[in-house]
Amino acid sequence: MECNTVLAVTQRWVSEVVIGLNLCPFARRELVSGRIRFVATDANSEEALLIALQEELTHLNQHPEVETTLLVHPEVLTDFMAYNDFLASAEGLIEHLELDGIYQLASFHPDYQFGGTQPDDAENYTNRSPYPMLHLLREDSLERAIASYPGTESIPERNIELMNRLGVEHMRRIGKLLWSKNRTSESVSLSKR
Repeated sequence: MECNTVLAVTQRWVSEVVIGLNLCPFARRELVSGRIRFVATDANSEEALLIALQEELTHLNQHPEVETTLLVHPEVLTDFMAYNDFLASAEGLIEHLELDGIYQLASFHPDYQFGGTQPDDAENYTNRSPYPMLHLLREDSLERAIASYPGTESIPERNIELMNRLGVEHMRRIGKLLWSKNRTSESVSLSKR
């Protein structure tokens, strides 16, 4: 898969879904300020992905001006259950590098499914992304953002309500528009018609 395409689709998803639907109220500021690092890896095994993850953790340590990294890995862990199982290894790497408490992972996948839901439940779209990815977050920055934003504890519930209101078909339509090779430069309409 071509790296430029992967990154372009991921950037559109962040801009038009994550920010456009306000799924993460902290994302807009970081995107506008250029502090989100988008990285596509050609890793095709879990071992290669762990190496890429370690490289990104090192990069974040060396570049404090970068707030967060989206490590996109379209060639590995395309099965959600395998991806979900891999998260323990990724967390283990953070602990092994003695970076727990400094960084944390958020998980996004095209087939993301929360426990206790069905695969086609709309609420799963709060964590569905165009490609499998690991989101590396600085814990101290996250804590500051949470402290300065009232009602952060209600964000997940608000996002679930939004997904249920928009519905699965609407989110699938947005996905097709965002990832269409023939997509025009016009922004995708995210409101339900």
